[in-house]
Amino acid sequence: MGLFSKKWNPDGKHVYITGGSTGLGLSLAQLLTRKGAHVSIVARSKEKLDTAFALLEVPSNELQLASIADNVQKERVSPSQILKAYSHALDTAAASTEALEAVCEPFGGQAPDAIVMCAGASKPMFFVEMTEEDLVNGMTNGYWVQAWTAWGAAKKMVKQRKAGSKIVLVSSTLGYMSFLGWASYAPPKHALRGLADTLQSELMLYGVDVQIFFPPAMFTPGYDEENRTKPAIVRKIESADEGLTPEQAASALFKGMESGETHITADLITTLFRASTRGSSYRSNWFLDALYDMVAYAAMPVWRSSVDKQVVEHREEHEHYLSQQGFFS
Repeated sequence: MGLFSKKWNPDGKHVYITGGSTGLGLSLAQLLTRKGAHVSIVARSKEKLDTAFALLEVPSNELQLASIADNVQKERVSPSQILKAYSHALDTAAASTEALEAVCEPFGGQAPDAIVMCAGASKPMFFVEMTEEDLVNGMTNGYWVQAWTAWGAAKKMVKQRKAGSKIVLVSSTLGYMSFLGWASYAPPKHALRGLADTLQSELMLYGVDVQIFFPPAMFTPGYDEENRTKPAIVRKIESADEGLTPEQAASALFKGMESGETHITADLITTLFRASTRGSSYRSNWFLDALYDMVAYAAMPVWRSSVDKQVVEHREEHEHYLSQQGFFS
């Protein structure tokens, strides 16, 4: 986006958020509601959706929220705002298409003005302990739940000639790099970057903007869940990452959407990884990116060396762990 380009304004626009019942998705839904957007959220869990809309003070009716115009909610800024929640799976093309059609129905079948894909899950483990199901689920939860929604959205936006609309994918700092424990999570996050870079080019044909967010660790219910299987060595390596609250991450994501950044980051370490692995993606700021390039040139080898040292030092402990688990039997 050029220096004097007009910023994206969500006021009066319809924004569809997947994974909108908790964490980043919910925080973004709240933020956009305060900005005057019509917001639709989709998640698999009805219970989580009910809780999410309780935070918005919106009473649900079979999750369709048939009439909320007369309700006074702490997040809305206009009684005309339409806030909807739907319980749908997104792990297949058919399910994602069904969810998209449901979201569009209150708006006369028109595609949303922006779609932000926050749905996903991770299960960090040692690669040698993963099952076939772990690896398949990793790709489904990390890539396909976003790719199928983007696929359906792109078709609808192009058919309806919705120039100026947005598709926003959500990757991770692990979409720029990786280390042990993330064999089922980092590959789909790298794949999302490839999808975003491709769609950024292709959807220019139709005036549709594509962006991708690379958040660091976020202290969400999903983070608590992944810690159930996360190896101790992974936690040790991650200890240098201060992480973000969902609200902090949502604020950074919104600012990137507003300014039109193609690759959106929310912390210094991820920004350095972005600079050092940018490839042909657009620069966010020519001066700052040049500075980040220089810092990353020196800092990234140091970081890599530090991680490798910790992994090597963990060998004996790891072999003892695998023996206790009966891996070598």
